[in-house]
Amino acid sequence: MFQQIDYSGEKAKDYAFLSKQLDALSTGETNQTALLANASSLLNHFLDEVNWVGFYLADNNELVLGPFQGLPACIRIPFGKGVCGTAFSENKTQRIADVHQFPGHIACDAASNSEIVIPITRNHEVIGVLDIDSPVHDRFDAADQNGLEQFVAQLEKHL
Repeated sequence: MFQQIDYSGEKAKDYAFLSKQLDALSTGETNQTALLANASSLLNHFLDEVNWVGFYLADNNELVLGPFQGLPACIRIPFGKGVCGTAFSENKTQRIADVHQFPGHIACDAASNSEIVIPITRNHEVIGVLDIDSPVHDRFDAADQNGLEQFVAQLEKHL
């Protein structure tokens, strides 16, 4: 079972340990909602200076809100729109230092100033995205991107 851990303060090591925690929590579970709910909670408790952590999942021609931690959010996002829709359509992580400068940004929470969105794939097909918002400008760096991409890769093994 999960217990609170004091992380080392070294991002690469801490993200690697976080991915191991995710694996331990997810092993043997097949329900996608349960897996994503635990993953969003784990990230929300691990990351500082974030105000929203969650998932959007593909449904027809749009992304639909999935399990998350934070204030209520936009329920539907068209493919190719906003940071989430762009990450999905391009199958490429979007790390945005200032969301207010992103063309077509969809403001679900006016307090958000930076964002990182990582595509989630299954059988080489994008099925959704992990979305993390922060009230701090330029909150996410290359180490966060690498660690979060590893976290998603671990998650994909269970989906």
